[in-house]
Amino acid sequence: MQHLDKTQLSAIVILCLLVVLTLVEMGLSYWEDRHYYKTRDTLTNIYLTSLAVITNVIVKGSTFIILTFTYQYRLFQIHNTWLYWTILIVLQDFLYWVLHYIGHYCRFFWAIHVTHHSSEQFNFTTGFRSTVFEPLYRVFFYLPLALMGFTALDILYAYLVTQFYGNLVHTQYKVPLPKWYGWIFVTPAHHRVHHASNIPYLDKNMGMVLILWDRLFGTFRDEDLPEPVKYGITKQPEDMGPVNVIFHEWKALMHDVKHAPGFKNKLGYLFNPPGWSHDGSTQTAKVMQREYEIQHITHLSEQKSSA
Repeated sequence: MQHLDKTQLSAIVILCLLVVLTLVEMGLSYWEDRHYYKTRDTLTNIYLTSLAVITNVIVKGSTFIILTFTYQYRLFQIHNTWLYWTILIVLQDFLYWVLHYIGHYCRFFWAIHVTHHSSEQFNFTTGFRSTVFEPLYRVFFYLPLALMGFTALDILYAYLVTQFYGNLVHTQYKVPLPKWYGWIFVTPAHHRVHHASNIPYLDKNMGMVLILWDRLFGTFRDEDLPEPVKYGITKQPEDMGPVNVIFHEWKALMHDVKHAPGFKNKLGYLFNPPGWSHDGSTQTAKVMQREYEIQHITHLSEQKSSA
């Protein structure tokens, strides 16, 4: 009988722990009548996770081969174990931030990533609401890790660890954490902002483990609005069936590309941020946020004038 090594065993423990925590949150939500879960939404999350697992299994061999091939041309090797794993997880988290940023600011990749944001619920199973086709290209974002002397197996394991943490911040429960923690690490409050469709919250807090990247690159936002968080996307699809939940944005994108005048505008719809349009009929998140801030400042001025 083949014995599991430490990496395989810890991976199984991580997955089992995630399932247990999800069941606990689900039970508490039901017991406390919080309505954090809805049956159809949870089943959709499981369905999308299953498809993502299948995609991962299909591309697993090629992912391993590509990373192993690149590893042959590594520029250096880190021999200290603690330093090796610390640098690997930090760099893997940064490269995920880059992948995630592109998924929000390039409409072609948003069409893939949007499934993760299409739920109007927010709970541990929302973390399972996977971007089904991301495994097809994710490996190319992690090639720098192989060039830096990290093995394919270790890169994939680091990804599992950071994904586990990323799942844990998909919760509406208020987790008491020290202030310093939220300066360094992603918290549930940070990630609630990320999944919100409130205009000031759009495209904020892209980090998986470290919130430092968002603080450094200007995509950070506190959960600080007076109104409640509204989860989902700005224009929810009416049809949340199993096919449309994956392809609704692809349909909209192809429609816009087809009807755009000129090759330049067609490329604009593919590679500019979601909401971009050649005639200004729709707006990007940044434009909406600028207008929101102007309206907010105007409203405050009017309040002061009437006081």
